[in-house]
Amino acid sequence: MELQELGKRAKAAEIIMRNLGMKEKENILLEVAEHLVEDSDAILAANQKDMDAGREAGMHQGLLDRLMLNKERIAQMAEGIRQVAELEDPVGEVLSMKQRPNGLMIGKKRVPLGVIGIIYESRPNVTADAFALCFKTGNTVILKGGSDAIHSNMAIVKSINETLSNNQLPEGVLSLIEDTSRETATAFMKMNEYVDVLIPRGGSGLIRAVVANATIPVIETGTGNCHIYVDETADLDMAVNIINNAKTQRIGVCNACESLVLHESIVDELMPRLSAKLSESHVEIRGDERVQKATKDAVAATEKDWGTEYLDYIISAKTVSDIDEAITHINKYNTGHSEAIITNNYEHAQKFLNEIDAAAVYVNASTRFTDGFEFGFGAEIGISTQKLHARGPMGLEALTTTKYIIYGDGQIRE
Repeated sequence: MELQELGKRAKAAEIIMRNLGMKEKENILLEVAEHLVEDSDAILAANQKDMDAGREAGMHQGLLDRLMLNKERIAQMAEGIRQVAELEDPVGEVLSMKQRPNGLMIGKKRVPLGVIGIIYESRPNVTADAFALCFKTGNTVILKGGSDAIHSNMAIVKSINETLSNNQLPEGVLSLIEDTSRETATAFMKMNEYVDVLIPRGGSGLIRAVVANATIPVIETGTGNCHIYVDETADLDMAVNIINNAKTQRIGVCNACESLVLHESIVDELMPRLSAKLSESHVEIRGDERVQKATKDAVAATEKDWGTEYLDYIISAKTVSDIDEAITHINKYNTGHSEAIITNNYEHAQKFLNEIDAAAVYVNASTRFTDGFEFGFGAEIGISTQKLHARGPMGLEALTTTKYIIYGDGQIRE
């Protein structure tokens, strides 16, 4: 179907979605979750086509991990939808109401954004997550996934649309652009006549392309060069456990730790222990001279390594002399996503929280928690690394805007 037609359908369905009741949206989402699980076999068969094509094309292991579905991941997708269904609906909330001297009552009310466009890569779970959040907030959504996950995305959208159709909702509530060409993607980025906001989810190349080409307002969901700084007062057992979790629990995600920053006083004691732990997952350490001396298996890091999101079993390690140098290094090379300090010094913890420029800043915890599910938002639309409108994991409120509502009793302006 042509893009213009998809846009028209989404715009027409927006009116219906805006008036859908809170309980009705909740019940439909619960049906969608149940139907997805019932359709697991069909979805997994479609996903296998994408996995086979990815392996044949030599897709990177981290991207294959993002692409892969199994029964457990489909169950997690469904659970995310159920959580969204049960969350408090922000639409219709009156945020303020004040009376002016002339008697006018002026208030501010939370309303849907309208038609949301989402461009993403390799992650079919985004299809279900994006739909759930947009639907709960009364928005319609047009999805543009990559060619690598096209069969998976089509199967998920088919399952969801069957549920929507059974509830007499129009086709434009959820649309998938099945043409995966770059030309179509670029044309989609310029559909400001129909689309109110565009959200890219994927690698740095995709995000740069959307920001450069879109005529639609964009919410950037950036890449994740996430750091963990281990200071001189850190509990080293805690440090090893946190770093191992942040690096190896899932490598193909934007909140995985890619870079270590280490106080010089703990390098000799920490690195042999950390290297032994990371070697269990065959993680390659790329370090500066000090790290290499302390770790027999480390290889030399280059300037490029300090700013690289690997999405692989690789981690960089930089030695610093104090917390100020650590903060300067992190703020220079980070992507504004998630940063952590491991410390037993309260002043250092507060300084790190105050001075690190990122969407999520942690003390003594893994960066892997930057996630809508873990933050209690249910499924997330993405993790915004920009500063306007939304920042960090984007739950329901990030998909709404506000409008002023004014009550009068005949006032005219003099």
